[in-house]
This record gives sequence, C-alpha cells and structure tokens, in this order.
Amino acid sequence: MNKIITILLILLFNGTAMLQNYEFEQSLYYNYEFFKEKSLQNRFFKHSDIVKLISNLKKNNLFDVNVAGKSFEGREIFLLSIGNGNKKIFLWSQMHGDEPTATMALFDIFNFFSDTSNYQDIKKFILSNAKIYFMPMVNPDGAELFKRRNALSIDLNRDANRLQTPEAKILMNVFDSLKADFGFNLHDQNHRYAAGNSFKTAAISFLAPPINYEKQVDSVRLNAIKLIGSLYKMLNKFIPGHIAKYSDDYEPRAFGDTFQRKGTSTILVESGGWQDDQEKQFIRKLNFILLLSAIKQIAENSFKNIPETIYDSIPFNEEKIFDVVFRNLLYEKNGSKIKIDIGINFEEVLDDDKNVVYKKATIEDIGDLSVFYGYTDVDFTGYEISDIKTYTDESITIDELKKLNLTEFYKKGFVNFLIKKSIDKDWVDLPVNLLSNEKKEIRTKISIGARPNFVIKKNGKIDFVVVNGFLQRVSNNSDYKGNGLIYK
Repeated sequence: MNKIITILLILLFNGTAMLQNYEFEQSLYYNYEFFKEKSLQNRFFKHSDIVKLISNLKKNNLFDVNVAGKSFEGREIFLLSIGNGNKKIFLWSQMHGDEPTATMALFDIFNFFSDTSNYQDIKKFILSNAKIYFMPMVNPDGAELFKRRNALSIDLNRDANRLQTPEAKILMNVFDSLKADFGFNLHDQNHRYAAGNSFKTAAISFLAPPINYEKQVDSVRLNAIKLIGSLYKMLNKFIPGHIAKYSDDYEPRAFGDTFQRKGTSTILVESGGWQDDQEKQFIRKLNFILLLSAIKQIAENSFKNIPETIYDSIPFNEEKIFDVVFRNLLYEKNGSKIKIDIGINFEEVLDDDKNVVYKKATIEDIGDLSVFYGYTDVDFTGYEISDIKTYTDESITIDELKKLNLTEFYKKGFVNFLIKKSIDKDWVDLPVNLLSNEKKEIRTKISIGARPNFVIKKNGKIDFVVVNGFLQRVSNNSDYKGNGLIYK
C-alpha cells in the first residue's frame, strides 16, 4: 500500500511540474516581445554587432563575461556565465557561420535574465540550482561572410578529433574545463526538411547524438533523450506536427557526438523552416522558449520520469519541400504536350558589399512532384508554359527601368532587358533580367539546373511570368517582388 501511495505521489508531482512548465512556457510565448533583442532583426548580423551587446552585458553584475580565445582572423570568442548552482549547463551556437538563429535567441535569453521585473521567483530558482555557460558565436569569421566554414575553409563540426582550427580548440578546452552536466549544440538546418513523411516543415529538429556506431543508450544519452521527449511534448502545443528528429548516424568527428561520449548529456537543436519566416524570427522565438524550458527542467529534474518512447516516436527529417512548386503545367516540346510539375529552389548569395543578399533560382526537379510540397505551391491546371522575350528595341539604364510600367512589358512576354552599359554586379533589385549588349537573348529552358524564366499562359493570354523563380501575377494592380539576374 505504501508503495502505491509513493507511486501516486510521484505521478502527481511530475504531473504538477509538467503543468507548471507549460504555464511558464505559454507565458513566455505571449510575453516574448518584451525580451526580444531588437538590434538583431535579420540573420546577417556580424561579430561586431554582438560585441556591442556583450559590452553592455559586462556592465551587468549578473553575468561573468570572458574571452575564451580568438578565431583564426583574430575575432574574440566569448564565454558568458550566470548562476551559482551545482548543475552545469553549456550552450554554444553558430559553429557554422551561416546558422545564426539560436545566437539571436541567446541574446533574448540574456535579456530575460537581465530583466528585474518579471519571472523573479523562477529566475531565482534556476540560478540557485544551475550555472549556465554560453558561447554565442563559435565561428565569427564564418559569420562575417555568412559562410558555413571558418576562415580556413574547415567545417568546425568535423574538427572535434584533430582540433586543427583555433575555434575547435577553444570549444574543446572550454568543454573540458566545465565538465557540464548538459550541453546544447545549436544549429540551423535546411529549411526544406519536413517532419517525417508529411508536408509540414521541420521547424525544430532534435537529436540526442549517439556515442558509438551501435547507437548505444547509456545513462548520459538517456538523460538527453528524456529531456528531448519533454521538450517535444511542450513544443507540440505550439507547433503540432512541425517537430522532427535529426539523422542519428554516428559521426565521431562531430562535437555533439564527442561531448555525449565524454559524459555530458548533449542535445542537438536544429532550427529549420516556417512559412513566411525568411528571417527565422518565429523560430528564434521557439528557441527562446525551448531553451529556457530546458534550463528550468534541468534545474528542477522534472524531465527524469519522461518515458524514452516519446523520443522514439519523433519522426525523422525528410527532404520533402521545395521553395517553389508549380503543378500541372502543360509543356510543349517537339510537337508533344506533356503535363509537368516544376520544383524550384533558391540559393541565397551574399553580395560583394557583404551586407545584401540576393536570390538565384534553379530548377531542381521536373515531373510528378505530388509527394513534395512548396513554400510557394500553385496549381496551374489549364495553363501552359511559353517562352520569355528580350526587349531589344532600345537599351535602357537601371534608373529608366525603375520608372517603367512592367505590366505592359509582362503582358507581351518581355522579362529581359538590354542595358546601356555593363554593371559590375550579378543581380538587380527588380523582377527582370538584364543583358549586356554582347548577349542579346536568354531563352526559356525547362531542364534540371536551368534558371527558371518563363511565362504562363491560358487561352493565349499571359497571366503570369516567372523571373529567376519569382512568380508574378500580371496585373495593373500588382506589386511585383523579387530580384532578377544580370547576364554579362
């Protein structure tokens, strides 16, 4: 009888703790804007931007701010800490320079702890039970160019064994010195992943990295598995069906797998895609909530009785999503008409000034794409593809082009324009393509790897044009969006 009562009390405690956690997380969801670091509004911030913010944190006695070392090009890699509890938690982000979502969320978390008005009891509890360490930009040289790898062109997350890069050495030295109970390896993943065999984007993907090729689960990894199970249940209340599991193949060169093997319960968090969230501000908010929830649960041990079967039930990432899918288009070639779907993806390219990003589109797949989904997904049943045209009556300047009524040109199939003099750029901030006088034609080409430029007709009338993958509805009331390319 006493045993039954004890079990009931444990279940009651855990149920109450789960409810309290959800109330905390729901409150964070609705109060997030209060803590959001407003100076970080897009993904292309630099090391100098976070230096300013960290300088402000130095004035706050709550945080201990140190320089853990310097990158290959001499930029500081910071280590911040807060709290005085026994449980050590280590969070590091932006090992890959073009994966900044969690870095933004960490600065939101710094604002959360710096605030002196809200959640005081919870913060006091957390900081008395845990000591939290943050390394918010492991690869500042890569971030400067918005590139994955560091200045030596090495992927830091494949340098955990050789430790040939200064950044990897710094990360490993800090890890060895902390001997943290929990580690959070914070990344961005391809926004084209779906959660399992679904059309739902994998907004957040988790992994408890394996410790060997056999994917053995020891007590260290089990703690990570249970905590992920709890976070999965919580996030499903906000983004049901949009949570996945990252590939669990063992990678001995990776830091997450290495740290797990060395005794720190490690959780990989991958920030994926969300409709109409190009700058990942909503997914940043999810990071803020899930990381604070995880920190609180570690401080109170409330994740301990979560069954590991929840982790097992999380679907794996599947690459099911294109940036754009056009469906059921009629395409004529050599006298035959066929029905095709076209899958298009955009590549983001950093301009020469290292601040402006433009998009370059590519046709990735053609045929029956019914098992895929597109962020832009349009059914063109009854429409057919037709060739684009180049306006050659006269060459034009950029300023003149900006004043043109593009609708009148689109209606006639003109999406390419000759320019009077060559421009030392690869793109134009207008939904047209530009050609130098030396090259007078860009033709419609429907093939894998081609740039998607074509018009879409119905009953002989052009209703849409596609310029560098951007779909434009031809109308006098349209506000045309997107960028074109310059062909030299």
